[in-house]
Amino acid sequence: MSEPITLARPYAEAAFKHALESGKLEQWSEMLAFLAAALSDPELAALAQNPKIGKERFLQILLDIGKGYLDQEGQNFVKLLVHNGRITLAPQIHELFERYRAEHEGIVDVEVRTAYPLEEEDQAKLTRALEKALGRKIRLQLAEDRDLIGGVVIRAGDKVIDGSVRGRLERLAKRLYS
Repeated sequence: MSEPITLARPYAEAAFKHALESGKLEQWSEMLAFLAAALSDPELAALAQNPKIGKERFLQILLDIGKGYLDQEGQNFVKLLVHNGRITLAPQIHELFERYRAEHEGIVDVEVRTAYPLEEEDQAKLTRALEKALGRKIRLQLAEDRDLIGGVVIRAGDKVIDGSVRGRLERLAKRLYS
């Protein structure tokens, strides 16, 4: 069985390409966010996979829920996903779409885990330093992790900078036991 993200990729790429060509990145982002939120609901996700409901009935339910959130193109995209049995991939499609959009806009999502909350001034300094180091705008996502003991762990894409006390202790322990 293929991973959901792999199955979602062609749909996300097609949606992104269409949104970019039509100049509707923001609208598509909002429509896909709506779909992801809707299909993250366990009851609606179960309904999507219930063979007793049928694709047409489920499609009508979803389109009724989506009134005001989906334009005609969005409705057509939903129809495609439902008929191809891929509607449950909406959260993964949205996630990939947002990655493509961020890359297109030159933005990098950076996850920063700290043992203690960062002051606003420290957040601003860190943001400027990371933007300079990465050469792109960044979108900072902060998380608190008391297990780090102290310091910070920064993750930007596949790059990880571990400046935590816990990380240093683990590296020291490896050297001592090697």
